[in-house]
Amino acid sequence: MSHDHSKIVRLTLVRHGQSTWNDSAIVQGQRDEARLTELGRRQARDVAQVLRPLGIDAIIASDLARALETASIIAAELSMVVESAPALRERSFGIAEGHPVARLSTSETGIAQGHVVDALAHPVGGESLDAMYERTTSFVRRLAAERDRQHLLLVTHGGTIRAIRALGAGVAMSGLAWDQVDNCSIWTVEIGTD
Repeated sequence: MSHDHSKIVRLTLVRHGQSTWNDSAIVQGQRDEARLTELGRRQARDVAQVLRPLGIDAIIASDLARALETASIIAAELSMVVESAPALRERSFGIAEGHPVARLSTSETGIAQGHVVDALAHPVGGESLDAMYERTTSFVRRLAAERDRQHLLLVTHGGTIRAIRALGAGVAMSGLAWDQVDNCSIWTVEIGTD
């Protein structure tokens, strides 16, 4: 008789609600001035109702204000508390943070025509997609090892969600489809460890 000794953690990923910088099309990255708009707060309250029946065991959020505020609204609706984790921050965009999104080039983002074309590209002072992937997925792997069979809600950012989904699918960032991750959209990933 064989026994399965692997651990599995179920992750529900939620991107933060609309922020003031989302609304203005400003690069946020790890700058922390942006706050949720009224729409963003409403999105957080609405997504909490969708999450309510899912049996979430814990809520862990990026420590950036827009994600923490979203997580706090969800937690209040679900009568839970929020843990914060800097490892769940958005990709750092270095000197591009605080400037219009339209100014970002492929040589800075590594993304063209909806796909990752250079996972090592980064803005000056910023993080490559591979570096963000390593930071984020190292944390998620530790969670999977420590919280066997739990269902965790991670409230985080678009780039971070794409990296965690790539881990769950067993693929690298290079060549990854860079699909739309809307504010307060929900994604589910299972992460196993041996």
